[in-house]
Amino acid sequence: MKKIAVILSGSGVYDGTEIQEAVLTLLAIDQCGASYRCFAPNINQHHVINHLTGGVSDDETRNVLVESARITRGDVEDISEFYINEWDALIVPGGFGAAKNLSDFALKGSDCQVNEQVLKMCQAFAETEKPAGYMCIATAMLPLIYPKGVKGTIGNDAATAESIVAMGMEHVEADVKRVIIDKDNNVVSTPAYMLATSISEAATGISRLVKTVIAMS
Repeated sequence: MKKIAVILSGSGVYDGTEIQEAVLTLLAIDQCGASYRCFAPNINQHHVINHLTGGVSDDETRNVLVESARITRGDVEDISEFYINEWDALIVPGGFGAAKNLSDFALKGSDCQVNEQVLKMCQAFAETEKPAGYMCIATAMLPLIYPKGVKGTIGNDAATAESIVAMGMEHVEADVKRVIIDKDNNVVSTPAYMLATSISEAATGISRLVKTVIAMS
């Protein structure tokens, strides 16, 4: 049975993991007959968003690992407990947490950096040539993990693509159902909710990404 590591960034599209992307990812992994384990950094979120109003909760602090546990029914590990030899592949769902907690792309654009522990885990897959899948805005981290020229997609948002290209990624415009495969780097990406207007649209691309990553492992 293939074992897939999944990195989460909290719980909630505006300040953590996009929950539907995460659940669709875990479902697709299970349906492919593989197993998974979720990981998250034990750090505070950049900030907390009230998902009902869209406003920032200035008086509130939340932990990325604790919030990620909400999605996984408590079954999530501190990213410091990750060991590359235990895993066949990696998948990173999107949500603004990928650009606020796993990295600071949402804040600094092309001048961003990836959290040190997250970077170490992602680079472990790149260095061992094990396949990885990135979706939605998580794809913005690719040029900081893989060599210059790595291929990926965030869909067709010109401004976001321009920032990622400035970081060294070759951006491939793609619709919501498509996956982009960089065979040289063993990495797959799909737009997911960068473009999806419904959960079924998101599910199509996510399912294809998961199936592709598992087939490559």
